Amino acid sequence: MEIVVQQGNIVQQEADLLVVNLFEGVTEPGGATGAVDKALNGAIREVIAAGDFTGKRDSSVVLYTRGVIPAPRVLVVGLGPAEKFTLNEARRAAGVAAKRARELGVKHIASIVHGGGVGGLSVDDAAQAVVEGTILALYRFRKHVPEPEEDEDPERMTLVEFDATKVPVVEEGATRGRVIAEAVCFARDLVNEPANYMTPMMMAHRAREMAQTVGLQCTVLEEAHMRDLGMGLLLGVAAGSDEPPRFIILEHRSGRTDLPTIVLVGKGITFDSGGISLKRSEDMWRMKGDMGGAAAVLGAMQAVARLDLPLRVIGLAPCTENLPSGHAIKPGDVLTGMGGKTVEIISTDAEGRLILADALTYADRYRPDAVVDLATLTGAIGVALGKQAAGLFSNDDGLADRLLRATERSGERAWRMPLYDEYKEAIKSDVAEVKNSGGRYAGVGSSAKFLEHFTTGYPWAHLDIAAMTMSDEETPLGPKGATGYGVRLLTEFLRDWARG
Repeated sequence: MEIVVQQGNIVQQEADLLVVNLFEGVTEPGGATGAVDKALNGAIREVIAAGDFTGKRDSSVVLYTRGVIPAPRVLVVGLGPAEKFTLNEARRAAGVAAKRARELGVKHIASIVHGGGVGGLSVDDAAQAVVEGTILALYRFRKHVPEPEEDEDPERMTLVEFDATKVPVVEEGATRGRVIAEAVCFARDLVNEPANYMTPMMMAHRAREMAQTVGLQCTVLEEAHMRDLGMGLLLGVAAGSDEPPRFIILEHRSGRTDLPTIVLVGKGITFDSGGISLKRSEDMWRMKGDMGGAAAVLGAMQAVARLDLPLRVIGLAPCTENLPSGHAIKPGDVLTGMGGKTVEIISTDAEGRLILADALTYADRYRPDAVVDLATLTGAIGVALGKQAAGLFSNDDGLADRLLRATERSGERAWRMPLYDEYKEAIKSDVAEVKNSGGRYAGVGSSAKFLEHFTTGYPWAHLDIAAMTMSDEETPLGPKGATGYGVRLLTEFLRDWARG
């Protein structure tokens, strides 16, 4: 989709569809919506008075202009209550408008910048949110459907800003929104691919392609190099599969040791059967998405490079399958990680923390100012928080606060969870330093405590995103399937860090 910013009056735009908005409960539209209503001789007030449109969140109504203004249709989208309005509501409103435009078959949308006026948002942030919402809403993964019959997407969106002095700011926000949304779509593509396509080798191939396009340095460690480094935990998980593991390293501004150094780590299990501790068959197909953490890191690195943030950012993605075979690890085995720490295997289905442990050890070589890992780690986090938020664990309050600020800007929620010292008791082993599963109680906390055991004193945060990477239903920001969760959050976190 082509996205342009234009100074002018929304009423005068020659487009197939004008998009304006309304807060819930407002009966007398103001601003740009009021101007359109006046040009249409009170048509918007009419549908409000009739009770056909209230401005409720995610709602919309189409009005036909009958030649009164250049555009043949006007779409009014609901913003919900004004007191609850945030950047994410602007994002959702844009998504609702984009999907409605697709249904109507329009090619050219002209939209105001939701929230940039009476909504109280900064104009560049609002423009970013509108562009993000539009692109994310129109995302579809149809690669394996021959000649799909479906509505065509709009080809052009014009963001209309009346104040000429604000046009450059709107353009800046719109450009940033496109960069971030396209990075999310990249991550969604990785997660949506079937596991017979998205193998560890293919993950590495896609990472290399992306890195070459955006100017990142990319290194891929193969099995022999992992063995030289002593990555016994990653190699132990990989032993059950015929697909060779890969350890992806992406670097932005790799030589700039004078800049703050942030390491992102993503779990890259491209298919998780549970190994010898086999999962139930009913939902095992979902386990193609067990590399959602790695996908988020790759997507965030793409955004970081395109935004050219003044930070040294490293992305690490240990990738393997977890399958049962005669070579697979077994419950009761003891493995040795990269740093020499030993782990008793209680469950082979607690494999994600094993590959992350080697990656967290590897991260220390960069002398990081912070390390953030993302992983579809535990089903228990979904029991605790549902599909509304990821679980956030951290050994550093300042780092946790930065991430929580980023959740507000990105619209990708996270909730801080405790990292009690008592959780260490759950992972004590009689035959090794630690064991990889602490039992039924506090499974989320003990898994995070296991990861902390492999950090080396640097500020660290862990995001358990197991309930967030796949959606079972369509939303204003996308179809069923992969959400790309984590890309927006990480990008906003890094943008905030870059601002100082």
